Amino acid sequence: MDFGVVLQTDPPASEVVRLMTAAEEQGFGYGWTFDSVVLWQEPFVVYSRILAATSSMVVGPMVTSPGTRDWSVLASLFATLNDMYGNRTVCGIGRGDSAHRVVGKPPSTLATLRECMHAVKELAEGREVAFGDTPVRIPWVRDGRLEMWMAGYGPKALKLAGEQADGFILQCADPAIARWTIGSVREAARAAGRDPAGITVCVAAPAYVGDDLPHQREQLRWFGGMVGNHVADLVARYGDSGPVPHELTDYIAGRHGYDYAHHGKPGNPSTDFVPDEIVDRFCLLGPAVAHVARLEELAALGVDQFAVYLMHDQREQTLTAYGEEIIGKLG
Repeated sequence: MDFGVVLQTDPPASEVVRLMTAAEEQGFGYGWTFDSVVLWQEPFVVYSRILAATSSMVVGPMVTSPGTRDWSVLASLFATLNDMYGNRTVCGIGRGDSAHRVVGKPPSTLATLRECMHAVKELAEGREVAFGDTPVRIPWVRDGRLEMWMAGYGPKALKLAGEQADGFILQCADPAIARWTIGSVREAARAAGRDPAGITVCVAAPAYVGDDLPHQREQLRWFGGMVGNHVADLVARYGDSGPVPHELTDYIAGRHGYDYAHHGKPGNPSTDFVPDEIVDRFCLLGPAVAHVARLEELAALGVDQFAVYLMHDQREQTLTAYGEEIIGKLG
């Protein structure tokens, strides 16, 4: 199993670079960031610094969207970084949540996401695509490579991931939800004539190593609110008896709105509805042995990478614990 770390690009950028460098030293191979440039700093500028400061770490957004940058700009950003540092980027992408909503835009449609994934990958790898009636190619790309890893929860999104994406990102570490989502992606891949095993599966969730479970839960409760914010759209579309597993939907009955000013942060006041059970299921808490046990369960379901959301008050301690007590056991 590979390991990644997920950070927000809070200023100063030098601190993000420092933590990513420390993560690589502890055995993390992927460095991810949020991509919501009103709430945080522009990540692609920071990626250049991270790539320069590390030797092999692969970097990318978790996740970008079709609606925040022109697709030719997005492709050129990845292609430029790959040309400078040797194909060390990956594009995590979804319909768009905070980056869209804080500027008054709705999430992109899945049809738009499908077109965007195709266009960005083709351009970043040096091939021609049509923008309307205009053929476009980036002429300076040589031997470019860019994998598109798609994030999603709902049946239609999972189908698209299986049909087109190079990887699937599940932002939740609940094995029951992982089993359903991964199975749906693989089924869609088979139906499309693709090899299901060729799709990389990444589970992303907060992890906090230690023994004080009540404190850990309070530090990580924000994640249940973030997932609930995504799931609310699915419940609105399918109802609470639709195809989405109840493990993912039942807990949002008490949800009332969401404040993006606290998105992805401990102490988020929009998460009072999230019970301890959800924190325990969606996140990794407790001593290192508990993390290993959950990760082994996820690996048995086909998870190729675990990406640690590192938004809590023991970031460096958790990186060290993973490096010394966890990563080596899942290699």
